[in-house]
Amino acid sequence: MPLLNQDNLLDLVGQSIGTSSWIKVEQSRIDAFAECTGDRQWIHIDVERARRESPFGAPVAHGFLTLSLLPIATYELLSGLNATQSVNYGIDKLRFMSPVLVGSRVRNHMKLLAAEPREDGWTLLRTENTVEIEGQTKPALVAVSLGLFSWS
Repeated sequence: MPLLNQDNLLDLVGQSIGTSSWIKVEQSRIDAFAECTGDRQWIHIDVERARRESPFGAPVAHGFLTLSLLPIATYELLSGLNATQSVNYGIDKLRFMSPVLVGSRVRNHMKLLAAEPREDGWTLLRTENTVEIEGQTKPALVAVSLGLFSWS
């Protein structure tokens, strides 16, 4: 993993930034997400029904819950930047590839696609994020995300 800092951002474009720590997706996290979003589909929160009726044999995390774990990985992988401010600027592309079953562990592989200094003093980082599910070959999701970073 390259040593990432403000001075070498442009040199690292096109390279892997690294892989985050594992995050376990527990039923309590799924339930809390369902409560926050109002998305209470049985496939996420009804453990017994999911065991009986779901093609997965267990509850699955919401796709957007899996996406919402990206900030945890981003803070970990980009901590060397020591930015004074950072702002989520959006998603350019997002694909949900595989369901994340309750109890699974996920982690993010991040690649720096672009680092674009802007006239307003912010730098726009474009990263490719591949969220891996432990023990599976197909990722949970692939997303190109945008973040603004400032050092002033």
